[in-house]
Amino acid sequence: MKNIAILCSGGDVSGMNPALKHFVEYAKDKELTPYFVYDGYEGLIDNNIQEASYSDVSGIITRGGTKIRSSRSKRFLQKSYRKIAKENLDALHIDKLIVLGGDGSFAGMNIFCQEHDLSFCGIPSTIDNDIYGTEYCLGVDTALNVIKTSIDAIRDTASSFSRAFVVETMGRKCGYLALVSALTSGAELCVIKEKEISLDHYKDDFLKQKENGRKYFLGIISEGATQSASELAEWFEKEIGIETRICVLGHIQRGGNPTIYDRLMAYKFVSKAIDGLLNQEKQSVICYTKKGFEYKSIEEVTSKKYELDSELLAYS
Repeated sequence: MKNIAILCSGGDVSGMNPALKHFVEYAKDKELTPYFVYDGYEGLIDNNIQEASYSDVSGIITRGGTKIRSSRSKRFLQKSYRKIAKENLDALHIDKLIVLGGDGSFAGMNIFCQEHDLSFCGIPSTIDNDIYGTEYCLGVDTALNVIKTSIDAIRDTASSFSRAFVVETMGRKCGYLALVSALTSGAELCVIKEKEISLDHYKDDFLKQKENGRKYFLGIISEGATQSASELAEWFEKEIGIETRICVLGHIQRGGNPTIYDRLMAYKFVSKAIDGLLNQEKQSVICYTKKGFEYKSIEEVTSKKYELDSELLAYS
């Protein structure tokens, strides 16, 4: 039997459902029997594994999130539960597995594959876009567009009331979303942990802008920054003398109708993942680089730290 399964692990992203749709279609084109693992690694342990059909993916391409759900499994960290997971896969004759997730999910799968004979391919899927070795992670384009729409709307009310707004994006460990959103929205201030700034450096310039007629300011801050949104808002009010509001975007950034680019990349990632597994790429992560798609070892992807583009940092 030629059976292949797919699961989602960690935070959900828009683009997972288009990936699931193409997984079923492309697997069948390659004469493979596709299986869905529901609830991530928890589903592997609980044997929540079901054969997938065209009807299972009908109409899901426009939906955010993931139809097969996701999880962060603490049980999968234990060898005894990983043994149960492998037994469940063996019972269904599944020897190929695709995981949509981040480097934590890949690290767990790396251990799993070292203990058991299993072919695995990871697809980088995180709105933080912070996986080493890939320029792009599935879901980040939709997240950036959600943030863009939110900031554009906030700008309207900021200018109407002559206020400053501090907008907090996700990114506990990486400031990618805040950095790119600040640059592409024309925000006056970007605060991320990857670049130390002194607010005093901006004070004279912002006060001069006020004297010359500026009525509002936008500050974008990552949730993982050394300063907090409330501290930044307090600075605007005390030092710049402008009424300030805070807007925490939160989990709205994870959902939403997947963009065209995320849908297209979902198709490409899945095709490359399946092709790799059929061509003896036994344990790898499919990465998108300046050279195109490349298969990289899990060790390389999980052992090195992602760094923001230095050129973008210089512009911020």
